[in-house]
Amino acid sequence: MMIEPPIDEMVKRMNGNKYKLSIVMAKRAKELEKRIPAVIEKSDKKAISLAADEIYEGKIVSDI
Repeated sequence: MMIEPPIDEMVKRMNGNKYKLSIVMAKRAKELEKRIPAVIEKSDKKAISLAADEIYEGKIVSDI
């Protein structure tokens, strides 16, 4: 079973800090739910998955 995006790669983007990854991902998911709820309802992905994709692609940088 393959998990996309790879968690190990996302942790590397947060300087190896799993706690920071979880906080940033949760904050971004909440932000997405507030800003674009209609898009999320139509999508086959949940807000947390969209946030994970953004972190993996480098669109989200940690401010913590």
